[in-house]
Amino acid sequence: MLHLPIETHTLPNGLRVVLSEDHATPIVAVNLWYHVGSANEREGRTGFAHLFEHMLFQGSEHVGANEHFEFVQRAGGTLNGSTWLDRTNYYETLPAHQLELALWLEADRMGRLLPAMTQEKLDTQRDVVKNERRWSVDNQPYGTWWERLPALCFPPEHPFHHSLIGSMDDLSAASLEDVAEFFRTYYTPDNAVLGIAGDFDPATAMALVERHFGPIPRGAGRPPLPPMAVPSRFGSWTRDVVDDDVAAARSFLAFRIPPCGDDAWYALSLLAAVLGSGEGARLPRALLREQRIASDAGAFTFDLTKGADLLICDATARSGVPLATLLEAVLREVERLRRDGVTAAERDRALALLEASWLLQLQSAGQRADKLSQFATYFGDPRRVNDELARYQAVTTAALHAAARDWLGEDNRVSLSYVPREAAAAPTTASPEAA
Repeated sequence: MLHLPIETHTLPNGLRVVLSEDHATPIVAVNLWYHVGSANEREGRTGFAHLFEHMLFQGSEHVGANEHFEFVQRAGGTLNGSTWLDRTNYYETLPAHQLELALWLEADRMGRLLPAMTQEKLDTQRDVVKNERRWSVDNQPYGTWWERLPALCFPPEHPFHHSLIGSMDDLSAASLEDVAEFFRTYYTPDNAVLGIAGDFDPATAMALVERHFGPIPRGAGRPPLPPMAVPSRFGSWTRDVVDDDVAAARSFLAFRIPPCGDDAWYALSLLAAVLGSGEGARLPRALLREQRIASDAGAFTFDLTKGADLLICDATARSGVPLATLLEAVLREVERLRRDGVTAAERDRALALLEASWLLQLQSAGQRADKLSQFATYFGDPRRVNDELARYQAVTTAALHAAARDWLGEDNRVSLSYVPREAAAAPTTASPEAA
């Protein structure tokens, strides 16, 4: 059982603050989570969440364009930001005596970004995002899976259906006022969690937080998301095959599972590790070492906390191996898991990998601040971090077998596959009974 020291505070303007003091090394990390992602975008205005990840580094009232980077790097720190379906976060790791610098920078762009927002900056960052899409999606082998698979797994009206990077047409049509309104709606203290971890004094840190964030006014309230509920299972097996300019076949096999954090989710997360984490997992062992038909194979969860999550098996064939052969091999391992269950050795190996990864993350001040903000945002309780390993440790081999039987069946599958254009006409149907 972990016992990380955790303090929580809430400012009058609604900003939640999570502190974890650790004097092992003289560094401090700040991680500011905003509870907004692509799921919060409305029709015709997609792509704003990711656009803002770029816009927030383009200066605020007291910080010039790109000076956020310069201030932090000159102080010996690192920084970045990221966007996901249901959150956006910004983070810095600095020498301990530079805590106030990070807090001042984050507060200035939370409270005073709009005075520095210009049409020129919007146009520039809009073009940057478009180029990012060309590089990471359109011109990347298999790059469209990030938008194709969620679109297959969630209905059109669902907030997770559309692409994280958004529509380029929507971005082109966005006005400066559209962007400003998005900021006023979501970039408010009452829609944010500030995580601080590392070498600092909590009382001093809170005094600095109150000084810099306290004057920022509360927002008008975050608009509710559309309904997130979906049926517990897909109800059938949906298949989609894309002929593309790729060298080898690749297949994503998705299963709808309970949301991340649900009691049932931990067995399925551990099951993903049994299937795909490390060379000893079932898919890498079978497809790479024994059959030698794949160049990589794994399994993972999306970690979505609303409506439903996804467990995904991902495999890329060796050159010349047909899609049908690849998909049949993946299905064979899934069906064996459903039929025979998981051995105690497999369960213990997967658990050891998860434990090692979790503990390694929490040794880092930056990762610890991130996890504290994450758990406060998603679950309302950062102290849950201390209990996370216990939730995995409680999963038995019987629970793993039951999860495989219940959630990995043919009535709960979506497959997205890519084949080289010249192989597009080849048969792609694999037998679900291949076991």
